[in-house]
Amino acid sequence: MKIYAEITGWGKCLPPAIMTNDDLATFLDTSDEWIRTRTGIEERRVSYVGTSKLATVAARNALAAAGLDANDLDLIIVGTCTPDEIIPNVASAVQRDLGAKYAAAFDLNAACSSFLYGMHYATQAIRTGAHKKVLIIGAERLTRILDWTKRESAVLFGDGAGAMVLEATTEECGLLASHVTCDADARDVLALEFGMSFDRFGFDGIMPFNFVGQEIFKRAVKGMNMAVEKVFAETGLTTDDIDSLIPHQANKRLIDYLAKMCNVPEEKTVINIQKYGNTSSATLPIAFCEAVEQGIVKPGDTIVSAVFGGGLTCGAGIIKWGQRVTPIRDNNETLPSNGQTALDLILPVYEGTRKAWEKREHE
Repeated sequence: MKIYAEITGWGKCLPPAIMTNDDLATFLDTSDEWIRTRTGIEERRVSYVGTSKLATVAARNALAAAGLDANDLDLIIVGTCTPDEIIPNVASAVQRDLGAKYAAAFDLNAACSSFLYGMHYATQAIRTGAHKKVLIIGAERLTRILDWTKRESAVLFGDGAGAMVLEATTEECGLLASHVTCDADARDVLALEFGMSFDRFGFDGIMPFNFVGQEIFKRAVKGMNMAVEKVFAETGLTTDDIDSLIPHQANKRLIDYLAKMCNVPEEKTVINIQKYGNTSSATLPIAFCEAVEQGIVKPGDTIVSAVFGGGLTCGAGIIKWGQRVTPIRDNNETLPSNGQTALDLILPVYEGTRKAWEKREHE
């Protein structure tokens, strides 16, 4: 008897503070028109809490949608490149805060590809019988690591979290095929110089963020194209069998390219980058959650997803949705406002980084 991994729960967490393009233009040499025409982004969210808190709210919503108690879980995977600390992992904080006493918990860092990587390995774990109920989360607080003096990267990213519950079933659904890979020759074109090589004693307030946009775009197109072709070949499906496209939300031009490649019309392509920017590992689960809420995903639908991220990691998957598209319990828990605007949260970071650059230039 073949075992599949059905998506039974879904949830998200979006910080209440919104930073618009016009807000950015108050301290960066940019404009709403400049950002929109190049990226499709209109606004993004800024969190006042850490990644684990965002992840926990999204997880609670996913558990509510699945109608599960936290103690039903036997594995928690958190995809993130912005953990609260190096040790311990974010997943252990989520496990503690949910009260999921019987779950193993670990983090996975494939940057923006992390959630699909998590689905790939969680599905294999369920298919082999190693686990039966798995919680996957993509969560990021990217606004705390950005260099807010650099227009080319500062305008792209935002904070948020999304989650899914996968459960073992004999019904043919869930992630039917997936392909994940890594183009390590280009790992330096998207990089943050922070880690065990980081000199904490010589830290001057600057975390250099290397972002070579054109090279990333070129390699992303090539990598995702190959991954999508592989999952179509594995399943025997064609673009005619696809009901919707739910891609990583990195750039509107890239999403349009994927839609054309997969022969999916605009009305069946999930695009929310205009509201949230690129939330890295969180973009995929947030987009899935909204697609279900908006009725884009219907019972039994076949969905194609593609992602790329730092590494350069890449992947694609074909997902067959189950028969339920309504949550069993209310899954609309939100993060309350702390009274601070996005500018309140970001301007001190911007000023500190600007002064650090000035100091470095005069040394």
